[in-house]
Amino acid sequence: QVQLVESGGGLVQAGGSLRLSCATSRRTFSSYSMGWFRQAPGKEREFVAGIRFSGITTSYADSVKGRFTISRDNAKSTVYLQMNSLKPDDTAVYYCAATTGGFTIATMRYWGQGTQVTVSS
Repeated sequence: QVQLVESGGGLVQAGGSLRLSCATSRRTFSSYSMGWFRQAPGKEREFVAGIRFSGITTSYADSVKGRFTISRDNAKSTVYLQMNSLKPDDTAVYYCAATTGGFTIATMRYWGQGTQVTVSS
């Protein structure tokens, strides 16, 4: 059983920052590209950011470009999501996921349990 464990969520004021972390086993980490998704109340889960296993190629949803940065530390088998200039619309449960394909909900093979991010206005 592959486990992805997220941490770092919480309550922050608009304009603030948070850094999410997702830890997993080394074998999983070296084999998969990693992504972050989010789901707000009453809305569908959506892609936020992704990073290929090489760590070189990244992609972002238009709504977070320039504010969020995804990175990975292969030595720690951890992927991060640095979130700056947070807005109330960023409030959601954030999920870490692993894939050998594209960054879509259908192609993500493993999912974490999610961590809540709440941005107050």
